Amino acid sequence: MNEALLRSLTPSVLAVLVRRGADFAAAEDAVQDALVEAVRVWPADPPRDAKGWLVTVAWRKFLDRARADTARRRREGLVDEEPAPGPAPAVDDTLQLYFLCAHPSLTPSSAVALTLRAVGGLTTRQIAQAYLVPETTMAQRISRAKRTVSGVRFDRPGDVATVLRVLYLVFNEGYSGDVDLAAEAIRLTRQLATAIDHPEVSGLLALMLLHHARRAARTAPDGSLVPLAEQDRGRWDTDAIAGGVAILQTALARDRLGEFQVQAAIAALHADAPTAEETDWVQIVEWYDELTRLTDNPVVRLNRAVAVGEADGPRAGLAALAALDAALPRHDAVAAYLHERDGDPVTAARLYAEAARKAPNLAERDHLTRQAARLNARRPH
Repeated sequence: MNEALLRSLTPSVLAVLVRRGADFAAAEDAVQDALVEAVRVWPADPPRDAKGWLVTVAWRKFLDRARADTARRRREGLVDEEPAPGPAPAVDDTLQLYFLCAHPSLTPSSAVALTLRAVGGLTTRQIAQAYLVPETTMAQRISRAKRTVSGVRFDRPGDVATVLRVLYLVFNEGYSGDVDLAAEAIRLTRQLATAIDHPEVSGLLALMLLHHARRAARTAPDGSLVPLAEQDRGRWDTDAIAGGVAILQTALARDRLGEFQVQAAIAALHADAPTAEETDWVQIVEWYDELTRLTDNPVVRLNRAVAVGEADGPRAGLAALAALDAALPRHDAVAAYLHERDGDPVTAARLYAEAARKAPNLAERDHLTRQAARLNARRPH
């Protein structure tokens, strides 16, 4: 079963149903039913036209639901519009669907969550991790969003800021999580940058390119994570770095600073350093100060503590960390790193082990476990 193919086709299938008159919530449910059916049927009987198969099955699922619901019997007339057999049109509706999901009737946070679930293909658990909330809370939020847009016609697309937030979270999940969505997020952001003259769109595209440029060096041949300071910089994609820096410089020259431009500036400083030791941490701290002013995000403050530890020493980093909530994701990992640099391997090993137990994915858990084991192996017995 080609899970990546199913994920790539989901937005277009969903868009077809919405255009044919299905409200978003019903369409999303029907597409999910069709995906389940594909998982069951395709291994033994793969279709010649995957998208056409999904459109047909999803439409039938939608009609079945409509017939079963008395309040939606008016949709019975849509049966005559069932797609004809044969290949479906090769139209990419994904970016349009992102805008439609950022509907004015939804709060920005609900619009992002709904889009990630319905269009981005992320699980409720993955979205909850991105939002730093319990999975049950996110499930309720998504359910409320679906109820809100049930029956709403999507004739008033949402705003650019919400779409950018969605693309950013999709890229982050694709870059560090279990599902590879990073390339798709870059593709859609390029489309958006072509269609809209907006400095934050350029900032996000630059940020994605600069992070993606390091991707080949992020893992060892055995799949284990390689920290930024230990990466082989010869494996970084210099063309992607140059492209990202050029896009960023153009955006910054417009003097309309936003959070994605600031994050891209931080990434550019990492990319510009010939070695980890030559990284301009003082300037990175200054950019984190700017980012904190723009967002007041606890994760930004956590990353700033690391930068302070590099610029001013681990004690200064630990002091910055002490002001933050210890329940923050990766708080223990940051504390472990700073304690190790401060010459306290016992505390560092304990914190690495604790961070490993809380890690959001297997690769990160294994890396933190190895860090704890490395320090414990050095202790006298």
